[in-house]
Amino acid sequence: MKLNDIHPAEGSKKNRLRVGRGASAGQGKTCGRGVKGQRARKGGYHKVGFEGGQMPLQRRLPKMGFRSKVKATRAEITLDTLSRLSGKNGGVVDLATLKAASAVPAGIEKVKIILSGSIAVAVTIKGLHATKGARAAIEAAGGRLE
Repeated sequence: MKLNDIHPAEGSKKNRLRVGRGASAGQGKTCGRGVKGQRARKGGYHKVGFEGGQMPLQRRLPKMGFRSKVKATRAEITLDTLSRLSGKNGGVVDLATLKAASAVPAGIEKVKIILSGSIAVAVTIKGLHATKGARAAIEAAGGRLE
């Protein structure tokens, strides 16, 4: 194969349509733009979604939904997860322990413990937040939050 032998596949390239060259050329007079109106004029077109002055669809429909950027840096863990991790690090659980055990993703900055499940072992929580119920359950099991 040589560079001068390379050609595009048959039928893959079409010649540019030359408009306004007479009736016999197939695109004479109005050149495929129809008769009069905004679309027939030179430079006469409008923005995407324009409906001729009518309120456009994207403005008629209600706005909804929201995606928090903070959500990607926050996580929740349950008491069951906490009791499984309590055997490691001498019963001390912090953010680094949770990340090392893959209990929370790597990009998490803040973790909150929620009251879901039960805990029977004493754990020391460092640098994590907890709901009222979770805090009470941890302290009832002999643990503490720092």
